Amino acid sequence: MDTTDLVLAIFHHLLVFSLAGIIGAEFVLIRSDLSAATLKRLVGIDRHYGIIAMLIIVVGIGRVIYGLKGWEFYVYNWMFWAKMAAFAIVGLLSIIPTVRFLSWSRQASASPGFQVPAAELASVRTYVRTEAFIFLLIPVFAAAMARGYGY
Repeated sequence: MDTTDLVLAIFHHLLVFSLAGIIGAEFVLIRSDLSAATLKRLVGIDRHYGIIAMLIIVVGIGRVIYGLKGWEFYVYNWMFWAKMAAFAIVGLLSIIPTVRFLSWSRQASASPGFQVPAAELASVRTYVRTEAFIFLLIPVFAAAMARGYGY
């Protein structure tokens, strides 16, 4: 047994589940009107989103390089690339909410009576819903890949 592969797999899974939780937290927090405190919380949660996403990439690269299956298993597997595409799309979709959270938080700090514009909030809700939906594809592709599909 290779302990390195096991440790990398454990960290990878814990990080992915953490990212799912963060997407869920953002989804819940943006369902209602956003107070200054909620905006500050969203900015903090979103910061962790970015950190965890980067750690997923680093640990994932470690799994490709040092994992038991070898890099060839991943590089030539279309399910792997579908999983990577879904992850990249989720990351790209997260840019707009991140920018909006930061902007709204700055505006709320500068003006205590600031209200998030309804149209912008609706737009961010759509982005986060879409992120969540596409994120669900990642474990689907991962499970198929782990069972030899796509190779």
